[in-house]
Amino acid sequence: QVQLVESGGGLVQAGGSLRLSCAASGRTFSRYGMGWFRQAPGKEREFLSAISGTTSGYTYYADSVKDRFTISRDNAKNTVYLQMNSLKPEDTAVYYCAVDLNPYATRESRQYDYWGQGTQVTVSS
Repeated sequence: QVQLVESGGGLVQAGGSLRLSCAASGRTFSRYGMGWFRQAPGKEREFLSAISGTTSGYTYYADSVKDRFTISRDNAKNTVYLQMNSLKPEDTAVYYCAVDLNPYATRESRQYDYWGQGTQVTVSS
């Protein structure tokens, strides 16, 4: 079993930045595909970004965030990050990280095996 703990959420003004972190347990973290999703009140969970567990470290973004958000990972720290810039009020949501025990980067939430508890991001106008 893999445990995920997100951190870094909070309140920020529009145009500001936040960096989310997701710390994972597990001895083979470097081989896992990792993803970030979010869910706003009354809306479905939305894919944001994913990074593969392959040597290429392939990254994949939703169109809505690809010019503003950056995913990265530090395998030595078993941590994946989501750098969020130029935040907008519509980015307000609970943000989740997830792990795919396969090494692929995918937008399909059903492919992920474990999820974190989420961290709240609120962007004020």
